[in-house]
Amino acid sequence: MLTGNKTPPEYVYHSLYLYFSGLSLRRTSQRLSCCIKRNHVTIWNWIQKYHPKKISSKSTRISEFIVDETLLKVGSEFIWLWVAIEPENRQILALSISKERNMLIAERFISGVVKIHGKHPVSTDGGTWYPQACKFLRLKHHLHSSYEKSLIERTMQYIKDRTEGFDDYFPCRTINCKLKHVRNWLKLFVDYHNKELGR
Repeated sequence: MLTGNKTPPEYVYHSLYLYFSGLSLRRTSQRLSCCIKRNHVTIWNWIQKYHPKKISSKSTRISEFIVDETLLKVGSEFIWLWVAIEPENRQILALSISKERNMLIAERFISGVVKIHGKHPVSTDGGTWYPQACKFLRLKHHLHSSYEKSLIERTMQYIKDRTEGFDDYFPCRTINCKLKHVRNWLKLFVDYHNKELGR
């Protein structure tokens, strides 16, 4: 249970968003104070209790994986965001980031999705790295239909809209950053997104 002291869940999620975006606990508490008064210790407790759950293949009926990747800017560098969704309920099944885009990374990402959700056909765009990755994993592969393309493009744009100002407001100043704060923020985003779809 994330909430304590009867704090509405949206405020807890907002504080986690601020913290995972790079603010300190005290700065997060200050920013949150415009909505609700909570001290930095309370926020620390929320962070400790927050464990996003992986979507189980048992609870989600999967017909196929729709997979795509897009470029995001973090600090002074660009990273690749890899996303897999399910077409029926539009939930995000997996999400990962990498500093490169090639067949090996595509294979590793899809392999991770398969480990959680089992083997299913894979729908992708015309990226040359996908067919070989699917062949190596012995998965059926096909290009997006117009419907599948529309679904994944809307999901990718939805994510990009919410990450567009990410580094403007919460820039990473760590040299050789391992992007942990980005991964934490994305986990929170997926958790919240899928819960909203499940309502």
